[in-house]
Amino acid sequence: MIVTPESIQAMREEHDLADRVLPKSVAVIMDGNGRWAQQRGMPRILGHREGAKAVRTIIGGAARLGLEALALYSFSQQNWSRPEEEINALMHLYTQYLIEERKTIMDHNVRLRHIGSRDGLPEMVLDALDETTRISAGNTGMDLCLALNYGGREEIVSAAQRVAKRVQEGCMKPEDITESVFAAALDTGGILDPDLLIRTSGEMRLSNFMLWQISYSEFYVTDVHWPDFGVEEFKTALRSYGGRKRRYGGLNDSDS
Repeated sequence: MIVTPESIQAMREEHDLADRVLPKSVAVIMDGNGRWAQQRGMPRILGHREGAKAVRTIIGGAARLGLEALALYSFSQQNWSRPEEEINALMHLYTQYLIEERKTIMDHNVRLRHIGSRDGLPEMVLDALDETTRISAGNTGMDLCLALNYGGREEIVSAAQRVAKRVQEGCMKPEDITESVFAAALDTGGILDPDLLIRTSGEMRLSNFMLWQISYSEFYVTDVHWPDFGVEEFKTALRSYGGRKRRYGGLNDSDS
């Protein structure tokens, strides 16, 4: 499906979102795959496989609704402490997904971007990631940030090191470091900060995700596990955002 301004408007009207203020950028902590499987007496990896189907649904829905950026928290640097069997299965799943979803990404004019560290990721994952990133680089629609082997604190440290190196090399002075300069050094440099952060499975924590970028994000938490998070749940989150007043530390007229 080719995403056009006309198709975006039609999609918003179809889902009763045409008159809503929608976020331009959304980030999602996709939680609950393992619990979804365990509640059904299944191996945890089957929950991750079902979660991959939800990823496809939300990417397509977000692109068709005209979002400019979508960030998905897939695997944290802390997740390496999970059982080796589960990690190996996940890495094969990522490889398979990155290859199989190329058509979806291209059909929706989505541009893939990896955020996180490449260190430790298997070569098969990196190859699939690099090729999907390469073929989608010329797309002009939604930016899709896949947080794979990602940590928010680690990202900030790496950005600080990159900026410090520029100072050390004489390319800039310490007083030249501004918020915008630092933000550009992050993995998400050039991508909109999330207006809305969604977390599934009911947990009330950030789990080291996009700590700089979500400074002024609106939060939406649902008890629904990620494999069951579909278009209806996504619409509910967007409607919740549309009913809020963002202050950015200031006051609205109604507060005066």
